[in-house]
Amino acid sequence: MRAFAEIDLGAIASNVRKIKSQTEAEVLAVVKADAYGHGLWPVANTAIEAGATWLGVALLEEAIKLRTHGLSAPIIAWLTPLHENFEEAINLNIDLSVPSLAHLRAISVAGEKLKTRPRVHIELDTGMTRGGLLLEWSEFLNEIKDAPVEVVGLWTHFARADEPESDFTEAQLAEFMERLDELNKVGINPKYIHTANSAAIQSRKVAHKNMVRLGISMYGLSPDINFMGSSEKLGLKPAMTLKSEIHLVKEVPANSAVGYGGTAKTKERTKLAIITLGYSDGIPRNTSDKAGVFVAGKRAPIIGRVSMDQFVVDLGIDSVAQSGDIAEVFGPNGYSIDEWASAAGTINYEIVTRISPRVPRIYR
Repeated sequence: MRAFAEIDLGAIASNVRKIKSQTEAEVLAVVKADAYGHGLWPVANTAIEAGATWLGVALLEEAIKLRTHGLSAPIIAWLTPLHENFEEAINLNIDLSVPSLAHLRAISVAGEKLKTRPRVHIELDTGMTRGGLLLEWSEFLNEIKDAPVEVVGLWTHFARADEPESDFTEAQLAEFMERLDELNKVGINPKYIHTANSAAIQSRKVAHKNMVRLGISMYGLSPDINFMGSSEKLGLKPAMTLKSEIHLVKEVPANSAVGYGGTAKTKERTKLAIITLGYSDGIPRNTSDKAGVFVAGKRAPIIGRVSMDQFVVDLGIDSVAQSGDIAEVFGPNGYSIDEWASAAGTINYEIVTRISPRVPRIYR
């Protein structure tokens, strides 16, 4: 097999159980973006079996896929443009997020057509300045009290919860609680109050309320390695290992320019290996030599630019690696996902979510 990603479902289950042991709140497993690249259905099923009681996705199509695969757990979809098929969502008992008056009205119309009350979660903008109600809150309050919907939840998203020393999260939480009080005063009492993402779960117990949204940590990765420490420090088990077959091993002389633009040269006579993954597979094109592969018992750093379908690593002249060997791109033996993120100037979330569907997932 050219390349594949091994997904350790046992690690995902372990991470869910660990978070459950740290909170009294219900756990919503975030499985958006194909479960952060790990596989929507297998991860969702594993999370529920491990004790999560809710599932969260960004896109309605993801929620529909989970329902059509037979998952009956409560699901919320929170990134649903106004022209989505709200009627199908309602028929499938999918909860919808309401970030604006326009969304409230559109979802209400869909519910009235079906002669049912849609289940909704009101989203507040408390400082992320992204999704959620902000300046139209007063008008929304006047309308929601008579709207033909069932308000199941109230939620917001933290912008800096991965910075434990920042007081911004506390300010967001205070704003959120004020809005909850105002909502209660007009007779709306949501059952589920959820504000905590993975970072807040691990750094701010006061934010747990009665449901937490478990995202990156479910996959065994730190919300921020610089501020919160590594996966190992947090007691998490990374679930994805990326591997690739070596297409070719060849000796080259010193001072050989490698790859497009000749941006790197060999310092001495060495062996190079061509790895059968490239930026079309999700390998960041701008990855530096701080990342590479682990093969034949050693690390081999990237040399030159990543190409569309391949990249080159410097094995060293004494390497015993051969064409056809399987190299670990990231995983427990060599380079970590966090090292790859650092080498590409990005975050671990991006490394795992960008691995292309043309890379098969193998579950264990």
